[in-house]
Amino acid sequence: MVIIKCRNKTFNNIQAILFDKNGTLEDSDSYLRSLAQRGARMIDAQVPGVGEPLLMAFGVNGGSIDPAGLMAVASRWETEVAAAAYIAETGKSWFESRQIARQTLDEADKYVRDIPSPLFTGCLQLLKNLSAAGLKLGILSAATTSDVQNFVRSHQLSDYIELEMGVDGEVSKPNPKLFLEACERLGIEPGVTLMIGDSVGDMTMGKNAGAAGCIGITWVGKLDHVRGADVVINSLDEIEVV
Repeated sequence: MVIIKCRNKTFNNIQAILFDKNGTLEDSDSYLRSLAQRGARMIDAQVPGVGEPLLMAFGVNGGSIDPAGLMAVASRWETEVAAAAYIAETGKSWFESRQIARQTLDEADKYVRDIPSPLFTGCLQLLKNLSAAGLKLGILSAATTSDVQNFVRSHQLSDYIELEMGVDGEVSKPNPKLFLEACERLGIEPGVTLMIGDSVGDMTMGKNAGAAGCIGITWVGKLDHVRGADVVINSLDEIEVV
């Protein structure tokens, strides 16, 4: 078992750590902003008048994306449902609205998927240090499992990450079932597992699942984005193995 220290908080007897992906390990701001913009434009081309309010719902304001907004923290399923609701408001049937939202977001993703989403500073070294200390490491993301797998593969993290888990259905963060399932897959109890993420959903999920602790990271310095965290950091290199 390992002791993890962050600022003035110490977590004893830790065996595993689960990380969020977007906004925690991966700087996906440009990709998510571009996906939101492209998706909103493509939907507006089919359903005029929906684009601008939908873009706001996605959390895009001018050239920036809200790190606590829909596109940044919701699952793909939730994003599709939200987009479909705006489409249905124009009078289209729910099934047609869902189909338009799903197909358009899938098509938009093909245009923007090659936008670089680099690792945040300190990410790779931290994963190496934690793995070398004998901890089991996993990713538990609101992105799809295939997105998580692509992330691990593209950044060559398979030597450190033992679990690549995303959200592929209706159950999403902050439902503690996800955390419990991830721990079960790793063969580790929740009470010896830390959750590290950048959203309230990550913190709430970990707390309600009985995690050993929740570490919130906010690169933009907004503490309310990780409300409920046991400790809040501004950089991954603040996480130490004692």
